Amino acid sequence: MTHHVILGAGPAGVIAAETLRKHCPQDRITIVGDEKEAPYSRMAIPYLLIGNVEEKGTWLRKGDTHFADLRIDIMNARATQVDTVARQVVLDNGQKLAFDKLLIATGSQPVRPPIAGMDLPGVHPCWTLADARAIAALAQPGAKVLQMGAGFIGCIIMEALKQRGVELSVVEMGDRMVPRMMGPMAGGMIRDWCETKGVKVYVGTRVESIAPAAAAAAPSGILGKLASAIGLGSPAPAAQGLHVRLSNGQTVEADLVISATGVRPAIGFLKDSGITCLQGILTDEFLQTNVPGIYAAGDCAEAFDKVSGQTIVSAIQPNAAEQARVAALNMAGQQTTLKGVTQINVLDTLGLISTSFGNWQGVEGGEQAQLTDQAAGKHLSLQFKDDVMVGCNSVGWTEHVGVMRGLVEGQVRLGEWKERLMQDPTRLVDAYLACAQGQGQWSGAADARRR
Repeated sequence: MTHHVILGAGPAGVIAAETLRKHCPQDRITIVGDEKEAPYSRMAIPYLLIGNVEEKGTWLRKGDTHFADLRIDIMNARATQVDTVARQVVLDNGQKLAFDKLLIATGSQPVRPPIAGMDLPGVHPCWTLADARAIAALAQPGAKVLQMGAGFIGCIIMEALKQRGVELSVVEMGDRMVPRMMGPMAGGMIRDWCETKGVKVYVGTRVESIAPAAAAAAPSGILGKLASAIGLGSPAPAAQGLHVRLSNGQTVEADLVISATGVRPAIGFLKDSGITCLQGILTDEFLQTNVPGIYAAGDCAEAFDKVSGQTIVSAIQPNAAEQARVAALNMAGQQTTLKGVTQINVLDTLGLISTSFGNWQGVEGGEQAQLTDQAAGKHLSLQFKDDVMVGCNSVGWTEHVGVMRGLVEGQVRLGEWKERLMQDPTRLVDAYLACAQGQGQWSGAADARRR
């Protein structure tokens, strides 16, 4: 009987286990997860903070006996080493778990910035259910909250915090919000939008230190004398939250500081394992590593991106799910190739929809078309290489999201439509109908729609 071991109990790990069970009904399957919770989705944590779901609503599978019914064993432990020669995983509880096939789906872990005061009470990442419980206890209506980081994850957390009624400040080291997803114009528009919603945004700014605020001083002068006269004495010092010192010289008071400064693949335990790691765990088109029988999927995996022509870590759930499915099929002996990954981001920031697909910054020798209507809160940037749209950014163009993704992911040759889009970037739907669906058979319908 083949033993499949899966490291990681997130979406990739769960989908892989279910796929294996479907195709390997008699094999042994073990998921190793380092949290005591039932397997859950981190992407559901903001909805938990808002109050849209309870903790059970974050579970990836709602039935209490789902995994037992599928004969999938779940172990609560953390991998500390993979021995590729002995074919076993060393766990933090001292146990050694032998495997025939191994899938590494350990995901990402938060980056902990080297800032004095990160260990203070009231300073938290927002990554686990335990973090969410701590944040919910402090992020009460009217509380002063400072968030470090305005990237993709940070903007999602920000939405939840605002709905909790806190007084929110956001500090971003980059020169704009969502700097790894948005160009200067788009990032600036998102910042302007957030400030109209009551969020104080500091860009190009770092948190330099976090310190406990001084205890409230004992009353002095006439109030102190009055307190002594009536026998009250000096009251006990009262905690005053946190002082956050910024690189611009300002100090911000906070009851809660949230660190959302980015994530990195959780692959430190693979040091000296012989498994090749670059930014993430390097995989081939079958999601197999350089060690036969050992695979990787999800946020910890580095896979080939057909648009950029490079290997990338694409830390988004749809890519993780597809990688897990492909890896599991190959573990089951059904040779299946991954069609590729593409950077795909659709973000809702306090009601403003923005998107980023593929090489949104453009490529060497490429061209771009751009249209901005700041008064209407709309921005569109299209990037081309020859007659293929290789990337795009948008703010406020919700009607084009599916088409933009289709053109970039499909690497659709636009022909004469490339020049038309250079003149009018809003004609994306027409271009898609004309070029992607039948290479011209829809052009008549497109022309009819314009009339």
